Amino acid sequence: MKVKRSERIAAITKILVEHPNVIFNLDYFSELFMAAKSTLSEDILTIKQTLDSFKLGIIETIPGAGGGVRYRACWENGKISRTLRDISQKLRDPGRVIPGGFIYMTDIIFSPSTAFNIGEIFATKFADKKPDYVITVETKGIPLAMMTARAMNVPLVIIRRDSRVTEGSAVSINYVSGSTGRIQTMSLARRAIRGGARVLIIDDFMKAGGTAKGILNLMGEFGADVVGIGVLVATREPLEKLVKDYLPLLILNSVDINTGTVDIVPNQNL
Repeated sequence: MKVKRSERIAAITKILVEHPNVIFNLDYFSELFMAAKSTLSEDILTIKQTLDSFKLGIIETIPGAGGGVRYRACWENGKISRTLRDISQKLRDPGRVIPGGFIYMTDIIFSPSTAFNIGEIFATKFADKKPDYVITVETKGIPLAMMTARAMNVPLVIIRRDSRVTEGSAVSINYVSGSTGRIQTMSLARRAIRGGARVLIIDDFMKAGGTAKGILNLMGEFGADVVGIGVLVATREPLEKLVKDYLPLLILNSVDINTGTVDIVPNQNL
């Protein structure tokens, strides 16, 4: 059955965008649409130019025998700023302030569309780091880390608060929470990541950086190289965190539990 060019372009675009960072060779599309490679190359060039024009992502052509074409999430700064302003506006709602000066964020973090957007932003910012894994600690950081892993096409690895029998032998460490000062435990199955892997840490919140520091120490036990740390929200204070070179998308300056005022803004240094 002959496929129209408009239909081919729509189908190829959907396939590429739904599988970010996955390389598809032209043979795949040639068999799927029964079209010549020269024709498909023209289709892909049209898709590339269209996405470039509207800043909707990048289509990359990989030369060589194992090459092909792939889509990579790449948000322009204006879109990132607008998205983060929208999220920060929602978090400034006085009704989100709960006892202890905390902000209720669960509904935003677990919103599929919001988590998807945040994952694409992290994938854009850390694209040059080329991680082998995305790492997070259970539980609230999981949606953000999962969407980041999807956008980068790498496995997600979840560090547990305690070891699970079903995951085999594990490495466990104790660390001091930077926010509470309490000693806590984190655990990761020995077979979860390979030695020497490049890992990207993604989490939802950072105050003093104790959890991130614990992950860094745990990764050291695996001989892994931490290539970046990304968090959705980081507090302004304390200025000196327990880790350096982290990337927060939003900065929480203060929370007034009496008035319900939340001073949270997008990170201007993205």
